[in-house]
Amino acid sequence: MSNMPEDANPFKSLQEQIDEAAGYLDVEGGMLERLKNPERILETNLSVEMDDGSIEVFRAYRSQFNGDRGPYKGGIRYHPGVDRDEVKALSGWMTYKTATAGIPLGGGKGGIVIDPDDYSDSELERITRAFAKELTPLIGEDRDVPAPDVNTGQREMNWIKDTYETLENTTEPGVITGKGIASGGSEGRVEATGRSTVLAAREAFDYLDKDIKGATVAVQGYGNAGWITANLANEMGANVVAVSDSSGGIYDPNGLDPLSVREYKRENGSVVGHDAVKEISNEDLLTLDVDLLVPAALENAIDEEIAQRIEADVISEAANGPITPDGDDVLQEKNVVVIPDILANAGGVTVSYFEWVQNRQRFYWTEERVNDELESIIVEQFWNLVDAYEEHDLPSLRVAAYTVAIQRVLQSADQSGVWP
Repeated sequence: MSNMPEDANPFKSLQEQIDEAAGYLDVEGGMLERLKNPERILETNLSVEMDDGSIEVFRAYRSQFNGDRGPYKGGIRYHPGVDRDEVKALSGWMTYKTATAGIPLGGGKGGIVIDPDDYSDSELERITRAFAKELTPLIGEDRDVPAPDVNTGQREMNWIKDTYETLENTTEPGVITGKGIASGGSEGRVEATGRSTVLAAREAFDYLDKDIKGATVAVQGYGNAGWITANLANEMGANVVAVSDSSGGIYDPNGLDPLSVREYKRENGSVVGHDAVKEISNEDLLTLDVDLLVPAALENAIDEEIAQRIEADVISEAANGPITPDGDDVLQEKNVVVIPDILANAGGVTVSYFEWVQNRQRFYWTEERVNDELESIIVEQFWNLVDAYEEHDLPSLRVAAYTVAIQRVLQSADQSGVWP
């Protein structure tokens, strides 16, 4: 069960999004239930020895939502807020994200209920390898391909790959993505989520007959996706005026240097205290009068109340599920263009797909090729959503994305014989 109230439950949000889009497609009965629920969930308890010799038990999950279009694909996060419903929701979003991007993968997600800051590197390695041992019967390059997510990265992916290969007595770099380059990772993977967030925003500005050059930008969340989004937007000529992390935010109407802010956060643990005009709260940042708002933190950051105070013209969702369904309704009424997470942040899974392809071919691409291939996919799929949005008079690009994605999932299911 979820430990959050129902109105903030990301799995309920996912199901509402699917219901809304399915209504435009006339999807009913058992087909709709299949689209709304995971195929299977691993829920396990990891008993791990700590540095002092004591044993701690950690709850861990892996949700395999839908594999009709290919192997399950999705990240593994380490966070105290991880629970069954969150993992189910994230695996569902990944299903529709891969379908929206048009790549031949399904959707999965995993996580461990843990605050990694509370544990040593050696403890985290033992915890990760314990989880990898539980995952080994479920994962594989043709079955389920995990990746990094919140509070995980190349290090954890390398540990999982090594554990899997040792247990299976094989060499299989494609079992996991987001690895270090020396372990079979892809060029461009670290920047991919932020890159797609900005590319999608650039196309949205073009759709609105505007130019991202000179646009004011606020970024909520200054982890990997957030800072890269800010930096790439800055390189395109946009003016990043505000950024924030879990401790608070900073604002400078004349613009911030994203690299300088990143260096400050790396040294001090937060963007707060950076030499900017003033400090602001996360809520203040979300409601700034800017051209582009990028929520790049966790789910449900923008609810109905905050949505009513949003002044941005365009929102590009770098995070998964940052806007609640009620918040979405308000933003539709205000004619705010929201680029949904299942396209905006699909760069991560798209380049993970490229990594998986490279691993299987044992042939590796240049960073320039990775970035070019990513740009072509994001641009093509953005305009596919616009076509669906306009052709069927849909209420939002999010509904357009889900209608396109659901049709693609159903088509794959039909062709593979899932439906009689």
